[in-house]
Amino acid sequence: MPLKSDSISPCIVLYGPTASGKSALALALARAFGGVVINADSMQIYRDLRILSARPSEEEEALVPHRLYGVLDGDDVCSAARWRDMAKREIQAAQAAGQIPILCGGTGFYIKALIQGLSPMPQVPPEIRAQIRAEVAAAPGVSAWDRLQALDPVAAARIEPMDMQRISRALEIYAATGRILTEWQNDPLDGPPPGLTFLTCVMVPPRAELVARCDARLDAMVEQGAMGEVSALMARNLPDDRPIMRAVGVPELTAHLMGQITLPEALAQAKTATRRYAKRQATWAKNQIVPNFLIKEKYSESLEGKFFAFIEENGLIRV
Repeated sequence: MPLKSDSISPCIVLYGPTASGKSALALALARAFGGVVINADSMQIYRDLRILSARPSEEEEALVPHRLYGVLDGDDVCSAARWRDMAKREIQAAQAAGQIPILCGGTGFYIKALIQGLSPMPQVPPEIRAQIRAEVAAAPGVSAWDRLQALDPVAAARIEPMDMQRISRALEIYAATGRILTEWQNDPLDGPPPGLTFLTCVMVPPRAELVARCDARLDAMVEQGAMGEVSALMARNLPDDRPIMRAVGVPELTAHLMGQITLPEALAQAKTATRRYAKRQATWAKNQIVPNFLIKEKYSESLEGKFFAFIEENGLIRV
C-alpha cells in the first residue's frame, strides 16, 4: 500500500514481534536517511533493564540519535497516553531539525495510540486510586481479576490475570465514573496528531525462525549480564504492580535468584513466556495494523535494500 509523502516528511513506524530484527533495521535506516530512532517499546523506556529488554547498546545509540530509551525509572509508570505525548514532542523536534522520525517498537497499543488516537479517559481522583490500589494489593491470587471479570468481561479478557496495574486502572475508572472501561474505550477516538503522516512497516518473520531467535537471544542475554540486572532490580523492592516487574524474563529469573527454581527451569519458562509474547505481538499486528510495507522474513542486508527502495519511492532521500 504505497503512500506518497507530502510537504511534511512522514514518520516511519517499524513494528514487529520481539527478536524480529526491527531495531537493526531502524538503525540502518536512520544511518542511511538521517533519522532519529524513537522508542515505542513499553519496557525499553525504563533504564533498569538494558540487556533483558533488548535496548540498543551504548555503541548503537552513539551511531544515530536515539530518543525515549531508558528515560524513566523502574519505579515509574508509563501509559500509552503518556508515551504518546512524549513521542509527539520527539517527532516534532526531529522534524524541526530536518531529521526523519523513525518509531521502533513492539508495543502495539503505543503504536495504535499514536496513529489512530485514544479514547478520552476520565481523571481518577487520587483518593479513589489509592483505595483501589490498596484493595488490589491486598487481594489474594487473581481475585482482583475475578472482580474485573464480573464487572467488565470484555476488558478482563484482554488483561492478564496478574497484570495488577491494568486491572487496577480498569477498576479505578469504574469506581470513579460508574462506567466500565470497555464503554469508555468504545467512545470515538480523539484521532492522530494533526499534520503527521505515517509510513508503517510490520516485520513478522516465519514462526520457526522467530522462536529460534527468541531462544538464542535469551541465552545471550544471560551471558551478557541479565541476571545481574534482575538482582539489582530485586534489591530495589519495587511494588509488584510496577510494569517493569512484569517484563519478560524478570519473574522467571527472580524465582531462580530466590532459590525457587533452577536456572535451566527459569530459562525454559522465560523462553516459553517470550514465545507467547511474540505470538501475541504478531497476532496484534495481523488484526490491528494495515501496513504500508509488510516483511515476512528475518532481518538481513538484502531486506534493507528492499525497504530502502520502498522508502525512496515515497519521496525520502538518502543522506
